[in-house]
Amino acid sequence: MASFLPRVAPRALYFTARSTIRPRLGKSQSTAPTLMRSFANGSIEQPRLRLGSLAPNFQAKTSHGDIDFHKFIDRSWAILFSHPADFTPVCTTELGAFAKMKDEFDRRGVKMIGLSADDLAQHDKWVDDINEISNTKVQFPIIADADHKVSFLYDMVSEDDLMKLQRGEIALTIRAVYIIDPNKKIRLVMLYPASTGRNTAEVLRVIDSLQTGDKKGVVTPIDWTAGQDVIVPPSVSTEDAKKKFGEVKEVKPYLRFTNVGK
Repeated sequence: MASFLPRVAPRALYFTARSTIRPRLGKSQSTAPTLMRSFANGSIEQPRLRLGSLAPNFQAKTSHGDIDFHKFIDRSWAILFSHPADFTPVCTTELGAFAKMKDEFDRRGVKMIGLSADDLAQHDKWVDDINEISNTKVQFPIIADADHKVSFLYDMVSEDDLMKLQRGEIALTIRAVYIIDPNKKIRLVMLYPASTGRNTAEVLRVIDSLQTGDKKGVVTPIDWTAGQDVIVPPSVSTEDAKKKFGEVKEVKPYLRFTNVGK
């Protein structure tokens, strides 16, 4: 990823011992305790996001205009995925791959939104490059996060880069993926180092699993894909499972399979 360092060098972030970056809390979050990860001197903080927690809201500029994140999600599922900067080679391939899968995500009622730790100045040109290289059309917004506010709000900065900030060096936003449900709850988090590209098929597979589980009350086994057998959770008796699903295959009393289709 060395090729993009010159682009972000002018935006090195400096923090004093008294400066902090904190999430903007909405009414639903204002009274809830927020656990934070911070340095001993308290200079840099990021939220400790957990599965099932409310996705922090924010306002930001994007390639499609200004947004309020919660209003953008509305009552849909959403994927938020981050990138270190515009024109980075791995990110270019990733955005192209996500763009090609738009129809698949649309069928599942999922909105996509990217993030680049860069300003809006070059977003349009970068999107042109992505479209040309991947032979596609990026139709989802890309957040401009040159000040790293969203990156810190969503814990997208690695420990190594937090230490760099303490030395007055450059912090890079890692590759993160957040799957958020219609209740705006975080259902899955994937964190990748800057050197490793993501797997879009895995993102789609997880969405299928989450939506199937929510709708049918089942769980999915290793490497499951839509249409394969699912597992009846132990909380449901075999008799009740047969009433609900029809055919149930019992391997062990606690391990029972059924098929709910696609």
